[in-house]
Amino acid sequence: MAKPSKNENIERYKPDPRQGLADAQVKERIKARLNNISATISTKTIPKILSDNIFTLFNIINFILALFVVLVGSYKNALFIGVVAFNLIIGIIQEIRAKKAVDNLSLISSVKVKVLRESREQKLNMDEIVLDDILILESGNQVPTDCAIYEGECEVNESLLTGESDSISKKSGDSLLSGSYLVSGSCRVRADKVGKSNYIYKISQSAKYIKKLNSEIMKTFNKIILISSVLIIPIGGFLFLNQMNLKDNNLTSAVVNTVAALLGIMPQGLILLTSTVLAVSVIKLSKQKVLTNELYSIETLARADVLCLDKTGTITEGTMEIGDIIPYNGATQKEIDEALCFLTSSLYDNSPTFMAIKSKYFKHINKTADKIIPFSSQRKWSAVHFSDKGSFIFGAPEFILNDDSMNCCIDKHELLKIQKNLEKYSKNNRVLLLAHSEHELKNNCLPDKIKIMAFILLNDKIRKDAKETLEFFSKQGVDIKIISGDNITTVANIARSVGLKNAEKSVDMSKIHSEQEVKNAAIKYSIFGRVSPFQKKQIICSLKENGFTVAMTGDGVNDVLALKESDCSIALASGSSAARNVSQFVLLKSNFSALPKVVAEGRQTINNIQRSSSLFLVRTIYSILLAIIFLFIKIPYPFTPIQMTLTNALTIGIPSFILALEPNKERFKGNFFLNIIGNATPCALTIVTNIFLLNFFACYLNIDKNEASTLSVILLAFTGFMLLYKICYPFNLLRRVLLWSMAFCFVATLIFPIKYIFSLISLGLSEILVLLVLIAISFFSFYANHKIVEYIINLAKRKSR
Repeated sequence: MAKPSKNENIERYKPDPRQGLADAQVKERIKARLNNISATISTKTIPKILSDNIFTLFNIINFILALFVVLVGSYKNALFIGVVAFNLIIGIIQEIRAKKAVDNLSLISSVKVKVLRESREQKLNMDEIVLDDILILESGNQVPTDCAIYEGECEVNESLLTGESDSISKKSGDSLLSGSYLVSGSCRVRADKVGKSNYIYKISQSAKYIKKLNSEIMKTFNKIILISSVLIIPIGGFLFLNQMNLKDNNLTSAVVNTVAALLGIMPQGLILLTSTVLAVSVIKLSKQKVLTNELYSIETLARADVLCLDKTGTITEGTMEIGDIIPYNGATQKEIDEALCFLTSSLYDNSPTFMAIKSKYFKHINKTADKIIPFSSQRKWSAVHFSDKGSFIFGAPEFILNDDSMNCCIDKHELLKIQKNLEKYSKNNRVLLLAHSEHELKNNCLPDKIKIMAFILLNDKIRKDAKETLEFFSKQGVDIKIISGDNITTVANIARSVGLKNAEKSVDMSKIHSEQEVKNAAIKYSIFGRVSPFQKKQIICSLKENGFTVAMTGDGVNDVLALKESDCSIALASGSSAARNVSQFVLLKSNFSALPKVVAEGRQTINNIQRSSSLFLVRTIYSILLAIIFLFIKIPYPFTPIQMTLTNALTIGIPSFILALEPNKERFKGNFFLNIIGNATPCALTIVTNIFLLNFFACYLNIDKNEASTLSVILLAFTGFMLLYKICYPFNLLRRVLLWSMAFCFVATLIFPIKYIFSLISLGLSEILVLLVLIAISFFSFYANHKIVEYIINLAKRKSR
């Protein structure tokens, strides 16, 4: 049994790497809760999704109003609650759908770990690993917990943690960080830290906070709902008392009239419209293999003016490719091809470098190597020997050229020539040497009298669509910044290769330490190399502090903090589950070229919602103004909920949904709130003017309350159609059909018996004359109000600059 040692008040074991922990020791660890736990940032639970969507101020107010109407027996006037229910269902279904998709991705990426216990190999889940367990890691495995190497050596890729794509050599005694990958070699390691002590857990936990969504649409709607909610209680209370004190009014009439006024103040259809349009966008994007975790993030990406990219996975594929092979010492292309085929068919190596060469030069040969020296992180080269062909070697130039066997057969002049070539080729490439010797391999050392055959130039494989996608964002005025853990020269060269503007503005972040220096660099530079996870977050924060809307793409644990902080976060499905879970978008095919489609969808969403929102906001504005006016006059409120349902459906609801789903590729301009206020206010003021004048005429012409109510509904609908005409202009076939069909439906309602369902009556000649006079006044009032509001908004915009 392994002997214990004391470390940080925890009894530590030093098990034999060939035996592992005893079962009794494992039980003690589990009892002491010294087992591993998942560092994955989990998605929202279904109860949390349900509570977030159901228990909102908007829903509570609407359900209370519906309850009041039902309690007084006016059931038809409670139909408005259907709009609230639809809005609720859409939001819940979308969030649950997104949650399940992300959870499934995490399930697919989960793997078992080889653990040695009682001299037996077992395959366990990551959370079954205990402190001091002996793990067996091989090439391709992900390190499940922070550990120390007991036996063996390997090369590790820590790009998901640090962003640096270069492999790092590890030997006995070295530490491995959870979340990194073995790209070559194998080793036996001891679990040095578990659970909350792990590096990956600390980074992931830093991202477990609620991020405020940067959505101008949501901010505007929340502002409208807040104002409505503040006003609705005092207005509702006083208006109810006013209506109760009216002559010939009863409790039912007072409740129905008050609810009708308050319903207009609460923008139910506006929220439903937005949720529906965004949900349709989500469905469209899913067909492009883009998963949307948050509805409003579609708008945020369309507004982004800075896009921060991690090099690996977005611009590059995370693999290498051969850029060129340059012969040396008179070697022919045929000889070089043959040498590479001998090497790739005889060696087993799944490092990105070897795989790049193997993908082009691998083929089966009818020869077996007499001697093979596999790649080693210490040697930095590999070699094979054939009895009739000699030895073939390829690897890092600095290790081959510094070997004694090389120096004995090359003069200083030749060495200087090779080094000059290396200096020239390595500016934009990773360079390997291919060499040959007639002598055999001995004692895992290079053979005698090596001759250089070729320089092999390797590059990061650029995504085919990277250049086109970056050009799209550049043309849209989006500033591109590349933030990577890689060497700054490598990152800058890749930026230049894809035609990125300002590629010369690069900085090595390992030389920048203070927070103020990071803030200055975030604005000054476009290319960042050797960036730590916390510096990535600082760069995003600095850009946001300077008023930019920042989108960020990433795939690793090292990107989690920056993804969480960004206004719009985009993860690749091929990356870590932590990155996927904190991101608002997941590119299911890890396809960077899908982003322009998301932007186009976002533009259509913003422009169409803005246009349709104006229709809904008209009702909120005139309802607030009319409710305040009717607090001070002894006249019944002119509308009932069922009448509001009719006019809302024909002048707001149906038109807004159809217009909101129209194709629209225009770039969004101006402030969302000011734009919709500018469109809605003139119409709302016209409606208030009409109702005020109507009630003035009604007092002198003895128009009863039922006739006044019918006239009010007609004037409300007519003014609504005036705004719809303005919004639909310039007309296409769809908009023309929409306007005339809505008008026809309203006129048909006035003519046929269906009007009685909506508490409408037939009008006499005197009432029709009053109506015509008020319609004529409406044209002048609408035009005058539009000019006044336009002037005030332009004045406000000039003062804000």
